[in-house]
Amino acid sequence: MAILKRFDKEFWDKGYRFIAGIDEAGRGPLAGPVVASAVIFPSETFIDGIDDSKKLTPPERNRLFNVIKDNALSIGIGIVPSEVIDNINILEATKMAMNYAISSLTVPPDLLIIDGITPVESPIKQFTIKRGDSLSHSIAAASIIAKVTRDRLMLEYDVKYPQYLFAGHKGYGTPEHMKRIREFGPCEIHRRSFTGVKEHLNKIGSGL
Repeated sequence: MAILKRFDKEFWDKGYRFIAGIDEAGRGPLAGPVVASAVIFPSETFIDGIDDSKKLTPPERNRLFNVIKDNALSIGIGIVPSEVIDNINILEATKMAMNYAISSLTVPPDLLIIDGITPVESPIKQFTIKRGDSLSHSIAAASIIAKVTRDRLMLEYDVKYPQYLFAGHKGYGTPEHMKRIREFGPCEIHRRSFTGVKEHLNKIGSGL
């Protein structure tokens, strides 16, 4: 937690008031949307327990999701569905989701700190930070919001498409998920340009 506090505090000490931490969830799955979040906290606001969402259990993420919502100045969420991912590729779709999240903030940020190495197209000053979800309190909070939001969407898809067991793997390419794709073929939320789905479609097209 000390590292996460220090990182954001350095920007507040430089005079930035509204720092938006930005992260995404769902770049790697074979199905479902990519989701991005932008989170702005009041200066010097830190929440115990916040960390990279991948290091937290589902109950911890769900609890912190509510705490972040209660304490943030503003939260923005951007969702880009699988068909758009197929049309423009996952990198561009991720940047689109991040821009949607930024534009939905109700408090205009004066600095963007983004997990990863890829900047977004924005007139707002920004820093990209490799492994930012392990270094910045604001980015870690955004990772939690994005992850919980996406997981809840995948639970809804599980009800609509129960044969794929989305509630368990959330669209990632687990052996069980791959087995279900081979058995039932892809559904409308599968990413048809992704390895693991594309090959199955090619086999169908070739009559194999």
